[in-house]
Amino acid sequence: MSEDPIIDRTRRYVRQQLAHDKTGHDWAHVERVYNLAVHIAQTEPSADRMIVQLGALLHDIADWKFHDGDLTAGPRATRAWLESQKVDAAIVDQVAYIVEHISFRGGTNKHVMQTIEGKIVQDADRLDGIGAIGIARTFTFGGARGREMHNPTTKPQQHKSFADFKKATMEGGTTINHFYEKLLRIKDGIHTEAARKLATQRHQFLEQFLQEFLQEWSGER
Repeated sequence: MSEDPIIDRTRRYVRQQLAHDKTGHDWAHVERVYNLAVHIAQTEPSADRMIVQLGALLHDIADWKFHDGDLTAGPRATRAWLESQKVDAAIVDQVAYIVEHISFRGGTNKHVMQTIEGKIVQDADRLDGIGAIGIARTFTFGGARGREMHNPTTKPQQHKSFADFKKATMEGGTTINHFYEKLLRIKDGIHTEAARKLATQRHQFLEQFLQEFLQEWSGER
């Protein structure tokens, strides 16, 4: 448990809100992101630990993927919760900013996190999207969405806009294509040195998995 009662109450609140998630965006995901963010923050002395902790805990409280593509759902839910806890307005603004901009959006989205706290939480979230855990979460999400696992006749798309990426995420695609459309691109968007080291290892595991998967699929192995 944290020494800060606001962190503890937020932890309990988020755990309750995500208790029934079956898409890989559950409390276990949030807890891993929280732990990674706290670890990365230890290497960034200028980071405000409370903002990092709250941002990590609330980053998926109302993900657009589960709210009809509404990008404002997460920041709104974040503000409502933190204001109910009488959190200082400046902290509310910074945490809501993290929640608003944390998601990978594909296409030509060029927004770069402007705060070190945002960079830390985004790095932690992205790390949980790659490596062994990332692979497991990707297949979990694909199953929840009724996606095909793989279809060699359906080629990965190079999304030109967030609208294209959102449509593919919400409506179609295959799980293996998601590797090419998102997961393999994550490593190059990591901000902090501590996270880059972890991302390199996890990225290599993605590549090894894909090679093995495709060889088995074609009967080569």
